[in-house]
Amino acid sequence: MSPFTFKNLSDQVENYDGQYRDDVVDGSYFGFPIEAVLNAETRLTSSTTPSVAYFSMEYGLAPSIYNTFNLTHPMSEKNQFFKHEVFSNNWMCDYLFKVQIDKMLDIPIYGGGLGVLAGDTIKSAADLGVSFVGIGILWNKGYFKQNFWYKHGQVPEELQWDPWSYPGLVPLKNIVTIDTKEGPLALRLWKYYVYSHDKKSSCPLILLDSNLPQNPPHFQKLTDQLYRSDNVWWKIFQRALLGIGGMRALQSLGYSIDCYHLNEGHAACAILEKYVSLADKSEMESFKDKFVFTCHTPVEAGHDRFNISDMAKVLNHEYIEAAEKFGKATPDSQQINFTIIALNNCRKANAVAQKHGEVMRYQFPKYADKIGAITNGIHSHTWMSESFAKLFDQYRQEIGDWRQDPENLVNITKLKKDENFRRDIFNAHQVNKKNLIEFVRHWQLRDDVFTLGWARRIAGYKRPALIFHNIKEIINLAHDIGPMQIILAGKAHPNDDIGAAHIDDILDHIDELNEHKHLIKVLILENYDTFFGKLLTNSVDVWLNNPLPPFEASGTSGMKAIINGVLQVSTLDGWVVEAENDDIGWIFGYQHSGGDIGTEKDLRLEEDSSALYHTLKSVMTMYYQTLQAGHLNVNSPWIDKMIHCVERSAFFNTQRMVKEYRDQMWHLKG
Repeated sequence: MSPFTFKNLSDQVENYDGQYRDDVVDGSYFGFPIEAVLNAETRLTSSTTPSVAYFSMEYGLAPSIYNTFNLTHPMSEKNQFFKHEVFSNNWMCDYLFKVQIDKMLDIPIYGGGLGVLAGDTIKSAADLGVSFVGIGILWNKGYFKQNFWYKHGQVPEELQWDPWSYPGLVPLKNIVTIDTKEGPLALRLWKYYVYSHDKKSSCPLILLDSNLPQNPPHFQKLTDQLYRSDNVWWKIFQRALLGIGGMRALQSLGYSIDCYHLNEGHAACAILEKYVSLADKSEMESFKDKFVFTCHTPVEAGHDRFNISDMAKVLNHEYIEAAEKFGKATPDSQQINFTIIALNNCRKANAVAQKHGEVMRYQFPKYADKIGAITNGIHSHTWMSESFAKLFDQYRQEIGDWRQDPENLVNITKLKKDENFRRDIFNAHQVNKKNLIEFVRHWQLRDDVFTLGWARRIAGYKRPALIFHNIKEIINLAHDIGPMQIILAGKAHPNDDIGAAHIDDILDHIDELNEHKHLIKVLILENYDTFFGKLLTNSVDVWLNNPLPPFEASGTSGMKAIINGVLQVSTLDGWVVEAENDDIGWIFGYQHSGGDIGTEKDLRLEEDSSALYHTLKSVMTMYYQTLQAGHLNVNSPWIDKMIHCVERSAFFNTQRMVKEYRDQMWHLKG
C-alpha cells in the first residue's frame, strides 16, 4: 500500500499557498494531528483495505460543540453566530434583550435530524477506525435563517456564510462534470475531515459544489439551498448532483470502495450512474451486492417521486431508461420512485428503529425479506454534557471506560443504591440547568422550577403544539401542583405551510399565557441548531416527545437527553418502543398496532392532549416531591429514572449502530 503523503494532500488543495499553508502544515491539520488524515487517505486509495462510501443529502457535524478546528487568522464574521431572538410570554424581555453567543456557525449543510444522524455516523466510523468516506453537497446558502415575527410566525431569511474561510474545510482542484439535457454541469470537490474523539483517526467528507464560474448562472445556484422544493427541476438536479456527482467524485479521488451506503432515497441516482457506466449491463446483478440502503421515514413526503417527463428534461436518455427499469412502482406508472430504485438494487435495506422496520415492511411488502432494522443512535462524545462526562469519569471504576466504549454506561446501575452517586447525578443535572438559566438570564427562569423541553424539526405529525391544545389544563397544572417552564425550538421547512401553521399556533398560545407568566414561563428560541440541541437536551428536567404513532421512524433528540439523565415524556413511537419497559420516564397517548398505519392527517389532538395533561400531573407531582424548597430527596424515584435513562443510553449510541452496519450491512472483508 503506497502511503499518502503531506505533499499529496497539499497538492490537492486549491490555492494552498495563498489561503491554507498556515493551517495545513506537515504535522498539523487546522491544529489536529495530520497523521490521521494521511492514514485515512492511504486506506481509501488502497485496493486491499475494505472501504465504505456513505451518501447523504445533509450532514450535521456540530463543530461548534465538538472537535472545533483552529484557525491561524481571524474567522470571517459570516461564519459566526452572535445574536438570537427569543419569543416568550414576557414581551418586555423579548423587546429589550437578545441571546448573545460568541460561537462559530455550524457548517450549515444540514436541516434536521437526518443530517445530525449522518454527522454522528461519520464520527463513530472515525472512532472505530472504519475506512469510510462521506459524500454530500456544499450548500452555499445553507438551509435558511429563521426569524419569528409577531403575528407573522416564521419568516425565513437567506443564510450567508463563507466556505472559503471555514475552519477545517478546504477546496480541492478536482472538478467533476455531469452531462445533462441543458449541457455540462461542473462540480468542485471540497474536503472536511471528521476526526475521532481521541484525534487518532479521521474520515473525509467530500462535498460537491456547483458555484463555479464555468457554469451558467442557474447551474451555479443549484447548490445554494438545501431541500429547495418550490421547483421540481431543482429537486431532480440536486438528487442527480448527489448520486451521479458523488460516484464521479469517488472515481476522481481514486478511492477504492467496497460498499456504497445510500442514506435515504435522495442518493438513488448513484445506482443509475453505476448502471449507465457498465458496458455489459448484466454485470449490474453483481454490483447490487455493493449497494445498501437506509430509509428514515414512513411519511409519504419522505419518498421522492418524480414524473418521467420531468426527469427527462434534466437527465440524458440512458439515465431515464435506467430509472424506468428500476424505479416504477407498477409497470404502467408514469412516475419514478427513488425508494423503489434503492429497494430494487440494494443487497440490503434497513429501517432506523425496530418499530419502523415493522412499518416499512407493511409499506413495501414486496421487499419485506430484505428490509431489516438497525436502531439509530447518537454520538456520545458530541452530546454528553461536560458535567455528566466529569461525573462518569469520577465513577469510572464502577462504570468502566465509557469514553472508549459508550456501551459501558450500562454499568451505572451498580451505583443505583449509592446515596453519594444519587446526589451527584442530580447535582450534575442542576449544573446543566443553571447553564441554561444563565444563557437566557433576562427571562428570569429558576433552577427549582419544573422545566420541560421540546425541540426538533417542526412538521405536522410531530404535533409541536400538542401541549398547548387546551391552555386551561396547563394553567390548572401550574396552579394545583407548581410553576412550570416550557422551552421550545425548531424549524419548519420554508415551503411547509402546515409546519408554518404549527409555529403560528405556538406563538399564539404563548401570547395567551402572557397574563400567567408568574406561574408559567414559555420561551421559543430562534434558529434551532446543534448548539441549541445540546444545550436544551441536557438541561431541561423532562424531554417531551409526542409524534403521532407510527410516523416517527426513530427520533434522536430524546437519546441526547437520556445520556444526560433527562427523563422522557413520550408517545410510544420510534426508538422509545425499544425502551418502553425501562422506566426512563412516562409513556402516554395513542398506541399503534396492526398492519394499517392510518393517516398522518388524523392527529388525535383531543385524546392525546388529554392523556398528556393527565401524565404531566404525575410527572410534576414527583418532581416537586423530589426537590422541595431547595431540599433534595435523594431516595426519590425521580433519581431512579435518571439512572435508568443513562443505563439505556448505553445502547442508543452510533458506535453500537455503526458496528451493526459493519457486521450486518456492509460485510467488509479484509
